[in-house]
Amino acid sequence: MAADGADQVAVIGSGPPAHGREPAPPYGEGRSGRMRRTARRQWVHRVDRAVSPYAYVTPFFLVFAAFGLFPLVYTAWVSLHDWSLLSEAHTFVGLDNYRTLMGDSYFWNAAFNTVSIGILSTVPQLALAIWLAHLLNRPLRSQTLFRVTLLLPNVTSVVAVVVIFSQLFGRDYGLINWVLSWFGIGAIDWNAGTATSHAAISTMIMWRWTGYNTLIFLAAMQAVPRDLYEAATIDGASSFTQLRRITIPMIRPTIVFVVITSTIGAVQILAEPLLFGTYSVTGGPDRQYQTLALYIYENFTKLDFGYASAVSWMMFVFIVLVVAVNYALTRRTRGSLT
Repeated sequence: MAADGADQVAVIGSGPPAHGREPAPPYGEGRSGRMRRTARRQWVHRVDRAVSPYAYVTPFFLVFAAFGLFPLVYTAWVSLHDWSLLSEAHTFVGLDNYRTLMGDSYFWNAAFNTVSIGILSTVPQLALAIWLAHLLNRPLRSQTLFRVTLLLPNVTSVVAVVVIFSQLFGRDYGLINWVLSWFGIGAIDWNAGTATSHAAISTMIMWRWTGYNTLIFLAAMQAVPRDLYEAATIDGASSFTQLRRITIPMIRPTIVFVVITSTIGAVQILAEPLLFGTYSVTGGPDRQYQTLALYIYENFTKLDFGYASAVSWMMFVFIVLVVAVNYALTRRTRGSLT
């Protein structure tokens, strides 16, 4: 009987596996398989961490290479040629376009106008934007309404803005001259003079971009700890003192960013002088408000792509120099603001 029981146990143990599953592998093989799977997962994780960041940013660099870097390099190549659409031959002239540019009075006039309009529009704009952001940083009713209102000029069509302001600055029937007449000031021909045209164009730019920069400054101000303002209030500091001693030093990186972007935008002004008064690529009869971007556009309308490309590259160098100077000046003001 004992032998029969042992045979039955052996038969039962050697029967088919339950639920159709294969018998489990020995302990050594299962552990080795788990180790291989773990090592494989770790390798995939390391590759993913090393490759994924580059895969995420690759589309941007591909688009930048196609629509940013290639046009930049190709424009530099075109600037070294006598390149006109009126001729099939594009003669290599080296740096002749740049030598001609150095003696071009129209180019230096456009550069002066660009700097003048840029200063008149950027400096008051940034000062006003900081002050408005400081006011909106307080607890106010309908804060969302005020913020949306500030952004409306920026989303308005630039053509509509210039057309409306051209009417406001009209010599005979403009609203600005009508208001000035209350104070005994005669009608001003805003288009004719250099200073007046620069002031009018700068006003358009300020109206369009002040609200946008205000929202950027406001976002930076909201990251400043409120405890600093509460302590300053207890010490008797006024609102202006808090702005000068706390807010401006704390948002200095944002100020540097806005100064740089505003400078780049000021150098690239095109639509405002092009549409101010009457449509003119020369910026008035005496080129009194022709900017560098408008001078480039004028040469493109003449189909002189080689010379226009040279002006474009000089404007690029000009932007780099102006941004470097602004960055240096902004960094130097750190000690005086704190």
